[in-house]
Amino acid sequence: MPTRGRRYRQMSQQFDRTQTYEAGVAIELLKKLSFARFDETVEVAVNLGVNPRHADQMVRGAVVFPHGLGKTVRVAVFAKGDKEVEAREAGADFVGGEDLVNRIKDEGWLDFDKAIATPDMMGLVGRIGRILGPRGLMPNPKVGTVTFNVAQAVREMKAGRVEFRVERAGIVHAPIGKLSFETDSLKNNLAALIDTLVRLKPATAKGVYMKGITLSSTMGPGLKLEVNSTQAISQAS
Repeated sequence: MPTRGRRYRQMSQQFDRTQTYEAGVAIELLKKLSFARFDETVEVAVNLGVNPRHADQMVRGAVVFPHGLGKTVRVAVFAKGDKEVEAREAGADFVGGEDLVNRIKDEGWLDFDKAIATPDMMGLVGRIGRILGPRGLMPNPKVGTVTFNVAQAVREMKAGRVEFRVERAGIVHAPIGKLSFETDSLKNNLAALIDTLVRLKPATAKGVYMKGITLSSTMGPGLKLEVNSTQAISQAS
């Protein structure tokens, strides 16, 4: 077993791992317990009552956070003609077609965080699927990154759009902002994620859908949230 540092041990004495917290209280506690010398990312883990091994219970989607993520997102767009112009005007960092594909394939260039493609470019983009796929960069129509509405897609990415997918254990992990954000901003971002997950509930999922929610910061502890109060925040937002 790894030995925890002194600061972490001192921090762990200030909260109860068995207790569940209201979202706002949990966020304030994470701020109080923080000892990192950088602006930590706040992350949420939602345990869903689904079986991802069944295709009809796969929960996958994207959410645009009302207060962003507090980070700069570099966006690459595979497009041509008017859509290339549209992407540039919307603020895309890199735009191109075959030239962009060749740069990635031949030079191993991957200096971007998100990728968008118009449907007519997917034949070209497919050539580098083995490079983009494992890094989570492959455009996908299911999450809105294969679209002719490139301007909207670029703006959403820049604003703090996050894609998520349920893991084998039935858990969805997602960042919701920085610890320096105002508490209400983090609560609103959390509510946006919960609301999206509720809307994506598979019709075949039986029993309790939202089984547990845990909030944590990069260096901080995981705090269990009150599921009912968190859902109430979502419904009120």
